[in-house]
Amino acid sequence: MVTGRRAAVGIAVAAAVVAGATVTGTTAEARPGGAVAAAQGDCPAARAKVDRLEGRITPNACAFMTRQIAFGEMPTGTPPADGDLGHPRVRAYLDIFDPEATLWEAGAPAQRGHGPIGTSITRSLALAPSLVYRGTDVVADGSTVMFGQWNEVTLKGHRIAYPQIARNVLGDEGRTLQARRYYDRAVLFRDTLPESAPPALFAGIADSGEADEGRAAARFRVGEIPARLAAWNAEDTDALLRRFAGARLSGPGLDAPLVTAAGKRAYLERLFATADLRLKAGQVAVGTTTTYVEWHGTAVLPDDPATPEVDPTAVPFGIVERFGPDGAWELFFDTLPLVATQAEIGALFRRLAS
Repeated sequence: MVTGRRAAVGIAVAAAVVAGATVTGTTAEARPGGAVAAAQGDCPAARAKVDRLEGRITPNACAFMTRQIAFGEMPTGTPPADGDLGHPRVRAYLDIFDPEATLWEAGAPAQRGHGPIGTSITRSLALAPSLVYRGTDVVADGSTVMFGQWNEVTLKGHRIAYPQIARNVLGDEGRTLQARRYYDRAVLFRDTLPESAPPALFAGIADSGEADEGRAAARFRVGEIPARLAAWNAEDTDALLRRFAGARLSGPGLDAPLVTAAGKRAYLERLFATADLRLKAGQVAVGTTTTYVEWHGTAVLPDDPATPEVDPTAVPFGIVERFGPDGAWELFFDTLPLVATQAEIGALFRRLAS
């Protein structure tokens, strides 16, 4: 069974694996600027393996993408033992990272160095040895690469496909110095552990009323970042929607993009009712048709009425926005830490592995 929706894609599963449709490939020449870029030799091997590649592609970015793609295609074979950093696929994964790199995923502190990062991927591959992915929308902007991926994995007999953004800041030889991963882990449990899965954050959200007929938004510009960040932190739904009136909103928990103003408003208001977002501007990657913008910080969950003496919980949290061609507006974030505690999340993964 395939669950999830079409979007960008990816994984560098660290603390846990983390939702399907088939991504259709195109030739390098058919992609925006493809014929010119291929002739310039800006990384033709990577360009041939992803759906869309845009931006300022340096040799370091090419080296990173080559390693990222190689890991995504590589079969696991015999799953690694816990902490086996010598396993061939684990070695291929660690080759993506600088020895002192950090890797962050929602709901937990960042991991630092090959030891913790490698141990984490051994656990992910033991849980999901079938994991593979391919690149979708990739934008390189010098030392920053936003690598969209479409992941596929089989868990408890269910085939699950899900999108992810692997956001990387690169150092020498194209190895990642700082990585953040944006994907929704909640989809892993929807069919595999239906009796234990937490309630879906966006259950019941759907389009209503007339389609939003606003004009196609102009390209997002870097100069808009301060105002956009202020809108997220102020939970200013009007400002967030007004800038992209007429856009199709895709995001975690949606089986299809929202095209009405009412549907998009309901989606954002559900998010803001669940957590108080306290974000900072992260990395930006600008391509020919696509721009990625990262917001990173914490999500503060409201007080539990049953335990008023306990302070509100702040969990590490982030969002990546993708502004694509033809009015595409997509959000990438993890809903799991917004609907479950870290203890509950740990218990879910233990059940999944059993």
